[in-house]
Amino acid sequence: MIRLLLLSLLAIATLRAADAPPNIVMIISDDHLWSDYGFMGHPVVQTPHLDRLASESLTFKRGYVTSSLCCPSLATIVTGQYPHQHLVTSNDPPIVPGAAKGKGKKKGPADPAFEAGREKMSQFLEAAGTLPAQLKEKGYLSLQTGKWWQKHYSRGGFTHGMTEGGRHGDKGLDIGRKTMQPIYDFIGEAKKQEKPFLVWYAPMMPHDPHTPPERLLAKYKDKVPSLHVAKYYAMVDWFDETCGELVKHIDDQGLKENTIIVYVTDNGWITNPQTGRYADKSKQSQYDGGLRTPIMIRWPGKVKPRMHESLAQSIDLAPTLLKAAGLSPTAKMPGIDLLDDQAVTARTTIFGECFTHNYINMENPASSSLKWRWIIDGHDKLILPHAANQPADVVELYDLQNDPTEEKNLAGANAEKVKALTTKVDAWWKP
Repeated sequence: MIRLLLLSLLAIATLRAADAPPNIVMIISDDHLWSDYGFMGHPVVQTPHLDRLASESLTFKRGYVTSSLCCPSLATIVTGQYPHQHLVTSNDPPIVPGAAKGKGKKKGPADPAFEAGREKMSQFLEAAGTLPAQLKEKGYLSLQTGKWWQKHYSRGGFTHGMTEGGRHGDKGLDIGRKTMQPIYDFIGEAKKQEKPFLVWYAPMMPHDPHTPPERLLAKYKDKVPSLHVAKYYAMVDWFDETCGELVKHIDDQGLKENTIIVYVTDNGWITNPQTGRYADKSKQSQYDGGLRTPIMIRWPGKVKPRMHESLAQSIDLAPTLLKAAGLSPTAKMPGIDLLDDQAVTARTTIFGECFTHNYINMENPASSSLKWRWIIDGHDKLILPHAANQPADVVELYDLQNDPTEEKNLAGANAEKVKALTTKVDAWWKP
């Protein structure tokens, strides 16, 4: 009798676990080139933990973000909207006269106009609506760690967080580089309350400053011609270690089966070997060096692991996760459910946009700050400059299948293709 009772209780617990909304862990690397992973074929960089995650995930090797700049890209990930929709198009408000070039005023007393601009950016995000805010409807607790631009973590709808108002993330930036404990504490609290949870793990890694442990730097010093490149590779390796620690903690806590882990980077990075800064065709650019990223989704028992060659994009993550949690994406979310294979294989075209580092005009952010719109149609990529901020005659067309580093501009010899793709871009969004 006791044995039957125990079996019944176990069956009930199993059914409840199966019906419970999945936990969600979002891993977001920072300034990380799409090819700099072992599973993507890099000959030098070692990423064993991300390689394993990729082997256990539905992995899209042709993933893209919508914009090649940190703040708008992160805002897209958390809202599921293009920058021209959520209006967080740039990293900072308009440049204040006398401030550090391109960054606004970073030292000394805050300029009131600049701080008012940052407040407006947070208001843009709140008005757009965020994934954590929507998950509250399902009883989720949510934790922000790492990179966060929009003032206090609560402005993004998080119930818990580390960032309290700093431009990049203040206390939140301790995560990964210094500690993982706040995440482990939060998971423990969510388990104690028997509530589903969302973790936003967006460490400022491998983003500069490139200050890896010496033990990791030593692995690369003799394999590359520049110390700058070695430091960046070691940072990728260090970030990979932290991902391994996080995934292991999830699994060790018995949460593996009902936890979705997603991975994406916010934008790309190619190290300039002479300066250590980013090369021209990476961060902030209109090229794949700034826009492309692998995208992974691990959900054991629910998602079959495989490498997918179809296009995926960061705008797809929010609707995918909402559907997995039993919620409906909002009408403002243009992305698809990446777990719907029919929708994934049917889509052959994606779009994106790049903007100035600082807003030009916060009353009309999308049009005033736009630099390029772009489309990928199959393997054709068209880049259209916006005349207000770029030479209007420099239209670019590339065959990504045969020219993945975008060296040969085919626009001049393919006028009809340029015209047809331009029509598609204008039908998507024309400022």
